[in-house]
Amino acid sequence: MADYTNFTVDTDADGIALVTWNMPDRSMNVFTEEAMNELEKIIDRVAGDAAIKGAVITSGKDSFSGGADLNMLKRMLGIFHAEKAKDPEKATKLLFDGAGRMGWLWRKLETSGKPWVAAINGTCMGGAFELSLACHGRVVAEGDKVKLALPEVKVGIFPGAGGTQRVPRLANTQEALQMLTTGQTLTPKRAKAMGLVHEVVAPEKLIDAAKAMIVAGLKPVQPWDEKGFKIPGGPVYSAAGANLWPPAIAILRRVTFGNYPAPIAILKCVYEGLLVPFETALRIEQRYFTEIMQTTEAAMMIRSLFVSLQELNKGARRPQGVASTKFKKIGVLGAGFMGAGIAYVTAKAGIPVVLLDRDVPSAEKGKAHSDSLISEAVAKGRAKPEDKEKLLSLITPTDDYALLDGCDLVIEAVFEDSEVKKAATEKAEAVLKSTAVYASNTSTIPITGLAKNSARPKNFIGIHFFSPVDRMMLMEIILGKKTGDKALAVAMDYVRAIGKTPIVVNDTRGFYVNRCVLQYMAESYRMLIEGVPAPMIENAAKMAGMPVGPLALTDETAIDLAQKIMRQTRRDLGEKAVDPAQMQLIDTMVDTHGRHGRKNGKGFYDYPAKPAKKKLWPGLKDLYPQLAPEKVDVEQLKQRFLVTIALEAARVMEEGIVTDPREADVGSILAFGFAPYSGGALSYIDGIGAEKFLALAKTLRKKFGDQFKAPKLLADMAAKGETFYQRFDPYAKGEVKKAA
Repeated sequence: MADYTNFTVDTDADGIALVTWNMPDRSMNVFTEEAMNELEKIIDRVAGDAAIKGAVITSGKDSFSGGADLNMLKRMLGIFHAEKAKDPEKATKLLFDGAGRMGWLWRKLETSGKPWVAAINGTCMGGAFELSLACHGRVVAEGDKVKLALPEVKVGIFPGAGGTQRVPRLANTQEALQMLTTGQTLTPKRAKAMGLVHEVVAPEKLIDAAKAMIVAGLKPVQPWDEKGFKIPGGPVYSAAGANLWPPAIAILRRVTFGNYPAPIAILKCVYEGLLVPFETALRIEQRYFTEIMQTTEAAMMIRSLFVSLQELNKGARRPQGVASTKFKKIGVLGAGFMGAGIAYVTAKAGIPVVLLDRDVPSAEKGKAHSDSLISEAVAKGRAKPEDKEKLLSLITPTDDYALLDGCDLVIEAVFEDSEVKKAATEKAEAVLKSTAVYASNTSTIPITGLAKNSARPKNFIGIHFFSPVDRMMLMEIILGKKTGDKALAVAMDYVRAIGKTPIVVNDTRGFYVNRCVLQYMAESYRMLIEGVPAPMIENAAKMAGMPVGPLALTDETAIDLAQKIMRQTRRDLGEKAVDPAQMQLIDTMVDTHGRHGRKNGKGFYDYPAKPAKKKLWPGLKDLYPQLAPEKVDVEQLKQRFLVTIALEAARVMEEGIVTDPREADVGSILAFGFAPYSGGALSYIDGIGAEKFLALAKTLRKKFGDQFKAPKLLADMAAKGETFYQRFDPYAKGEVKKAA
């Protein structure tokens, strides 16, 4: 049998070829042009060799495959755009052919005349799961870490290698649509219940079970290629179809507000595909995939939510030449809600934690938070009892600073007060080794000022966690003026160790995320003051693509906290730094009506006892004269929310607070859910074009105020026809740019 770079093929005495996929120099198998070319040769060899009765395909790694290499799609799009300028028709044909390469290869496999079985030993995603669906048999190893999914919709595209056609021919149509339009991850048990896999077996029996299917006479023909095949969920034109399709379209519209082209294309692929023969259905899928690949949304989402996210997670902004840190012990100062959350994620990563507070009972209370989180995970089957025992054994609650001796990193998460933080810094540094890094978790106080309390400002850095710590995936790493490369490298190593995404931010008030979020909230306050009905404010934000309305978000973070921030801003920057009308609104909510937010059950929303749902406080309409809903331009409300955030992101880039557009985009999506379909706050501008965006901002400024005043940077970019990714090319230099 021929040798291959990415596969090995061994044929046993029964004539069954075991095809093992094991790409060199990669931690996970992915489909590249080379891998697909090799697999096609193997398919031809199996089909043409009379001695081979069938084939089993499996992986030589812990996971089966992550699917297609999306960088391959990026290259495909690059060729398309380069050719489009010369010959649009030829460019589209090239894209169409490229889009169909994988789908028709899987079709070749399933019609090859020999039975194929996928032996799925670990995570199986995207194009790899589509390959498995094209096999005549599918056996999956049982285990918590084995996940199956077609997640392409999460990065702006959809399963374009037969996924939209095979899933609804194997599973109930309603369940198929749910899986395809959400990118839902399935356990082996769930996949079997849906009819997507045949067997779930113990890992050590996987290959034997797969081979046994072939020995038992597995037919090399798919159900949909046989006469009399019936769609599991019933035909499109049937009573079942009439009950499914109208609600499905309505539900998708309600969830996405039409912002995402890919899930709409999925509905069309499934609907149209189930009306025609299978190969015609594949052609329909290929055409829609080609169309979606040309959308701005796909380009931006692939870039930010796949390529950039992966690069940042792998440490793209980590200083080179600094040895990586393997953490032996980490200290957390402050066992309140944030400190307790930090201790939990650290221990969950297998790192011993010293959790310190003013007294032992307070520290024990912080550890109890970890106990409740891991206990909940055990109860839901997401963790095992032994996981709980191990995690809790790693957390040492104490009030003794001496126990910090030997820590590689100490994270301070005490009360947001400069004097309290100063005392904590001095006490900790008194026992820390000289090489240890000290990080402050602060959301408001500049790091450079806090570093003045340190005897070694080079090893002082900011690490801004978001609440709740165990669920929020983004972390801001803040550089003070004297922060050294060692501190930055250690901070990034820690963020990677706990499985979160880091962005590097230079020091300023509010850093990056909070500056953008405060603009989002402030615009909603202006709308309330203008008399825009509160339900329209919240709904317009969601229609724009934000996951949480700005009033609900203010409630979550606390209205009295917004009041404190406004008052502190006035003290620091002067009376004009805060709009007096907004200050009056917040003062009225807090001081007059005692509405502090979710924490006291009263905010912009009322929070009744469960199971009742929260609802907007009726008293909001009495605070200001209300505009008639028909007089409010909803499209303009949507624009105001997105433009005010995007402008702040542009200002942050102009000021050099964030220097890498990847971080601005990924940060805006992970931190507060900025319209993911846009690719992030800067990609939103790039997608529109600087010139058109500038014109939109000018229109909004003329009507609604100076918050829409664009920075000079945008005017310069518009004049030069630049995008942020051209102006601030993240690949031009490998160094981390720091504040002057």
